[in-house]
Amino acid sequence: MVKREFLHHVGVNYLYAPWISWLVLLQAAPFFKHEGVCFLILWWIFIVPILALDIKIYGQWITKGKRFLSGVANPTSQLSVIGNLVGARAAAEMGWNESALLLFAIGMSHYLVLFVTLYQRLPGSSSIPAMLRPVFFLFLAAPSMASLAWDSIYGKFDSSSKMLFFLSIFLFLSLVSRPALFKRSMRKFNVSWWAYSFPLTIMAMASTKYAQEMKNTASHILMLFLSALSVIVSLVLMIFTALNSNSLLPCDADDSMHCISINQRSSIV
Repeated sequence: MVKREFLHHVGVNYLYAPWISWLVLLQAAPFFKHEGVCFLILWWIFIVPILALDIKIYGQWITKGKRFLSGVANPTSQLSVIGNLVGARAAAEMGWNESALLLFAIGMSHYLVLFVTLYQRLPGSSSIPAMLRPVFFLFLAAPSMASLAWDSIYGKFDSSSKMLFFLSIFLFLSLVSRPALFKRSMRKFNVSWWAYSFPLTIMAMASTKYAQEMKNTASHILMLFLSALSVIVSLVLMIFTALNSNSLLPCDADDSMHCISINQRSSIV
């Protein structure tokens, strides 16, 4: 199963997901001091697989091998960027600013290239099935996570962080104003719906930092709105997941991406 996911242009990006989740949980864990040895050890355990995937995937983009960027770029490709940014934020919280800057530079340099490529929608670019269209919300996660990472590195939610946060707000408005894009994916519950929760949560976290910096009514209203939206979406997804637990993986688990490719061949984005 892992090998098949690794060889799939969409599935390979989900290999970042567990490491991203564990890094986020590590930063939120109240029983780990950010300057402690345990935090450092776990950070290394979680960041090494991300760097290994970076070398593999980004190397293919640079050398134009079988998977050059214009041929495989899709919204899930942003998970690689998010992984680096989450790692950068964790490193900054440990006080490892040089390591944080390294990861931030890797993530943002590839984000710029990826963002432009996705905007161009080149004719040869591989697309994603209609059932996976919720992953378009990952467009929000990358700039939101970048704003949080830069806040941790610089020590202040400065103009750079604000610009990245405003970009995520713009992309959010662009997506919610096009409900038809997600119509087919919303007909029946699918595990891909969880792609809504993480970007909204990260954007809500960024809005909290923004509100703390601005200290005005508008910023606090925005923070409350995004935080409430994030909580509501997460709760709804938990309920739907519990009610549809038997149909989360309609295809055989060992052949998930293969099933998606076949069953959704006629409904490409």
